[in-house]
Amino acid sequence: MDSEFGFELSVCQWAEECWPPGRERERPVLVARQLGTRRRRWDTLVIECNAEGLRQRADFGSRRLDSDLLHVVRNAPAEWEWYRDCLPDPGYPWRYVREAVHRAADRDLIEERTSGNRIELRRRFRYPDWIERIVAIENKPDLDASAARHLADQLHSDVALALGDEVWVATNRTDDAVAPVLLEDLPVEAGILGVDPQRRGPEAVSVRWNPQTLPTDTAGTRILDRPDASGHDASACRFEYADPEWKAHKRREIAERAYERGWRSYVDSMRSDCRHFEMDPTEAVARPTCRAKDCQQTPRQCSSSCEAFEPEPPAWRQRGWPIEGGPGKGLTRVLDRQRRRQRPDPD
Repeated sequence: MDSEFGFELSVCQWAEECWPPGRERERPVLVARQLGTRRRRWDTLVIECNAEGLRQRADFGSRRLDSDLLHVVRNAPAEWEWYRDCLPDPGYPWRYVREAVHRAADRDLIEERTSGNRIELRRRFRYPDWIERIVAIENKPDLDASAARHLADQLHSDVALALGDEVWVATNRTDDAVAPVLLEDLPVEAGILGVDPQRRGPEAVSVRWNPQTLPTDTAGTRILDRPDASGHDASACRFEYADPEWKAHKRREIAERAYERGWRSYVDSMRSDCRHFEMDPTEAVARPTCRAKDCQQTPRQCSSSCEAFEPEPPAWRQRGWPIEGGPGKGLTRVLDRQRRRQRPDPD
């Protein structure tokens, strides 16, 4: 394993196939990576979904609904009404709400008409409560003491805010009787997974510590600053409260981004049209590799600034009709089909 990125792909593949650990799957799941809030981004997210709600969510298309669109579609009335009568006060100028109404109508999420000089709308579909649970996983294959201290602060903040229902740490599995990660100063509310990134299936991951379920429907504590552990910092911890309404809205936003992106979206930021780009089909998960550098790639390495980039020859790119691209574009289409396969098609 050349990078944390490859380890992360293994965890995502396992979660998509085998979540929850040690139990039969009772509800569909969506897996995404590198999502969160402005202050906090998680490595892997598992969204446990209501099956019927997930099917109804498909009526709104495969693209995410941002905060403004959620405000419109969740409050759109069953019958025609003036938008300022039927939508709650957003707390910001109404001209932005009008723009969101137009965007929602352009995407066929609602119906819109003009009556005199008034913009009226009505819903096409009722937005469902399709999110059952949100599980955050931090991937740290090599958790040394320095990384553990930094991770402990992040996990304490996650537990205090309780934006997700569970928080886990995934790290390399060892043969020790007691996993080294258990000896670190991590919050007891966080679960621990031991991962063998070269294997696939239920046996690839073992639970070393079970997490506690966090109270997502109550107010959370957002830690803004805390004294360090050196003993020389006498400053007070600064925090603020996050009300349940904010948390519920933020959970919907996160789930919407996960619905759109999935975890295979990494290829969108890589140069799959390079002649050196390949997918290494290991037992655990196919990982992007570079023949020029002879290593597993990451999105940061495989970017437009890579000095080894060479475009695919024209003979590769002109296969199919009209011009469908070479092997790299074919791999991109395969990953996109696998990503869409996890979402139900609308009726």
